[in-house]
Amino acid sequence: MQGSSRLGDIVAQVADTLRAPLGAQARREAETLVLAALGLGRGALIAAPERPVSPAEAARVADWAVRRADGVPLSYLTGEREFWSLALRVDPAVLIPRPETELLVERALARGDEWHAATGTCPAVVDLGTGSGAIALALASERSTWPITAIDRSGAALAVARDNARRLGFDRIEWLEGDWVAPLGARRVALLVSNPPYVAADDPVLQGDSLRHEPRTALTPGRDALADLHALVDAAPGHLLQGGRLLLEHGATQGAAVRARLAAQGYADIVSHADPAGHERVTEGRR
Repeated sequence: MQGSSRLGDIVAQVADTLRAPLGAQARREAETLVLAALGLGRGALIAAPERPVSPAEAARVADWAVRRADGVPLSYLTGEREFWSLALRVDPAVLIPRPETELLVERALARGDEWHAATGTCPAVVDLGTGSGAIALALASERSTWPITAIDRSGAALAVARDNARRLGFDRIEWLEGDWVAPLGARRVALLVSNPPYVAADDPVLQGDSLRHEPRTALTPGRDALADLHALVDAAPGHLLQGGRLLLEHGATQGAAVRARLAAQGYADIVSHADPAGHERVTEGRR
């Protein structure tokens, strides 16, 4: 960085670099970026704004600032993202967990509790397309006795998920590599949950700064945005126990299409749930 080599001034310089692409978020992101690059806690800005920043540290901050201005997600730079109050490691092999996906966790917990109350047994849950392991780990953090399996077709993604489980101390999750339900064989479970790709390949949003650095296969199933959602609806009955449920996250305008597919496949108790922004985000059905 040019100019002052004090912590507070470095943050101000990074904020200036990020102001054009990030607008009102520039200052907060600058603080997070600088502190993470230097390995400092947030209190350092209050307690030690005059702290000297070495040339090597300044070079690291400058590199991160340029990459962030080019649209690289802050979570890929810091290597971490919070989800369900869990600090998850993330890298470009996995989609960055979004807050709206916590709704899927909430619904899975509620349906799993209903299963336990009705049957007296812990529900076996499978997270399809686990990525960083966010959903499976969130469920494990809340229900330590539930049998949880997480599946992903990407070995690189599973490596991230397994590392997150190891760091957080969740050693009971079963991790399987494969395409959607295929690794389950003939197994049937109480709950199948998934946040599959649901953006059309030609959607301009994929070229925006918020998504273009994330793994494309985790974002889009191809030209048909509903392809993976429909495939899961069609395949799930063969892997659900009687009364088991499929819970799917989807795009804000896709709820009606998912409900229609569930109805066509004979599911019961079909319902969609809105995220905090009021958009239909999770749809479920019972076998």
